[in-house]
Amino acid sequence: MEEQSKNKISEEEKQHHGKPSRRKGGLITMPFIFANEMCEKMAVVGFHSNMISYLTTQLHLPLTKAANTLTNFAGTSSLTPLVGAFIADSFAGRFWTITFASIIYQIGMTLLTISAIIPTLRPPPCKGEEVCVVADTAQLSVLYIALLLGAIGSGGIRPCVVAFGADQFDESDPEQTTKPWNYFNWFYFIMGAAVLVAVTVLVYIQDNVGWGVGLGIPTLAMFLSVIAFVGGFRLYRHLHPSGSPFTRLIQVAVAAFHKRKLSMVSDHTLLYFNDEIDAAISVDGILTHTKHMSFLDKAAIKTEEDNLKSGQIPNLWRLSTVHRVEELKSVIRMGPIGASGILLFTAYAQQGTFSLQQAKTMNRHLTKSFQIPAGSMSVFTTVAMLCTIVFYDRIFVKIARNFTGLERGITFLHRMGIGFIISFIATLVAGFVEIKRKQVALEHGLLDKPHTVIPISFMWLIPQYSLHGIAEAFMSIGSLEFFYDQAPESMRSTAMALFWMSISIGNYASTLLVTLVHAFSAKPDGRNWLPDKNLNHGRLEYFYWLITLLQAINFVYYLWCTKIYTYKPVQVHHSKEVNSPVSGELQLSKKNLVDA
Repeated sequence: MEEQSKNKISEEEKQHHGKPSRRKGGLITMPFIFANEMCEKMAVVGFHSNMISYLTTQLHLPLTKAANTLTNFAGTSSLTPLVGAFIADSFAGRFWTITFASIIYQIGMTLLTISAIIPTLRPPPCKGEEVCVVADTAQLSVLYIALLLGAIGSGGIRPCVVAFGADQFDESDPEQTTKPWNYFNWFYFIMGAAVLVAVTVLVYIQDNVGWGVGLGIPTLAMFLSVIAFVGGFRLYRHLHPSGSPFTRLIQVAVAAFHKRKLSMVSDHTLLYFNDEIDAAISVDGILTHTKHMSFLDKAAIKTEEDNLKSGQIPNLWRLSTVHRVEELKSVIRMGPIGASGILLFTAYAQQGTFSLQQAKTMNRHLTKSFQIPAGSMSVFTTVAMLCTIVFYDRIFVKIARNFTGLERGITFLHRMGIGFIISFIATLVAGFVEIKRKQVALEHGLLDKPHTVIPISFMWLIPQYSLHGIAEAFMSIGSLEFFYDQAPESMRSTAMALFWMSISIGNYASTLLVTLVHAFSAKPDGRNWLPDKNLNHGRLEYFYWLITLLQAINFVYYLWCTKIYTYKPVQVHHSKEVNSPVSGELQLSKKNLVDA
């Protein structure tokens, strides 16, 4: 039974033959987890970054069908993390969810690699001017099965691997000097480095050596990632699942609704506390009572109908503990701040669309014989992000610590706020760069020649790409810290899934915004802010500045959210009551953020 289970560290961490064994987790586990993430991310990005080329040049799919295939895959992949997180938090645990999901992903990648090697699993090559033979139903079935397995696998990996790594650091252990916020910096750096290798080396191999090798390398990398991850099993700190967190949240809501007509007690200590049945979901500490959303507190009011007896578990659909009520409060409080990050990912999405189209019209030559592919402009974003992470972790934190007194330098809400500001500047700059690009096109009489390269260097685009990378280093990592720290400990995989979901929603919001702008900016003469054929006749700068305006409004909303936000209060086991490991610091810093 959920309430009677004990969510505790593996018994191997306890004393053995009278001698205390080494505590599990910590830095010693990082090589295994980072090796897994490095190989897995390189495999995933290498697998999908150039997939549109594989579908159109090898399977000869029409561009629209190929694009829709990848869009459907991306949509499915954005939903499966919620399922994977539910499985991990409810009964499987993060380690086994990651392991089995990686194996499923491995099977999908292997299947697609085999199809790229065996000639009968793809249509024959195009011959001269003849119409290319499109892949038949059987050949497409292999593709769809491979992509489906990939979507299922990513659903188990994405939400769990970040939280599992952070689980290895026990902040209640005074002997442990490394903190989760350090880990999130390292994790994102490793992920960014893997992406950089994938979009440069692997894409080059796929285009110039062959798809068998180009897909075979990420498939092998995925295999190595599974081996590396499983190899650290005995060293990991395993937090076992404690039943469905969603069921507990619903139980609190039902109990509160059932007792909605009761008067609230004058003293919160009269509410129902039961550390024994909450032990499975409070390894890091019991959540203490907060005054906000007091209507939910009614779920913890004891009545004669509850028929409480010593040692007997109550009907949790009628009576909830304070800890469980505070779990639901924490989830509700996280929503507004989590939603504020969606617009940043909407702005970020423009790099792969309109910013890329800008690059295609500009001079990208580094030498007379070599030019940077337009699709590789994202390298500047990744490099800027990596440099910012190193600067933040090695220099910025130490300097900020002298002013704030906080061990992490600044709070994760500060960090997210800085990311919002930089993203605002990035889209503002992008608008001015577009004006400069069109001005040069006008001076050289190229406004009506959309396919002619304008004599303006691609380096004009580097600032906006780099600013987006810097913003990501602040905002995305700050969001990871926020979701992990403030989520109930039994829902951390789910919280990570919500982070990845916000990225997906940001991309969908970009699609919606582009569609609306394209529809409402159309003129009778055919001109449009976002023209289909000739970017030189558009008003892309207006679109960028519209996003800038929306981000400014969003930032005001974010500041309001931080002002009313209440941090998750935790009473650490075996110690006096305190806030969550950083909460006391955060409440002080929150005021500074708003006042600033």
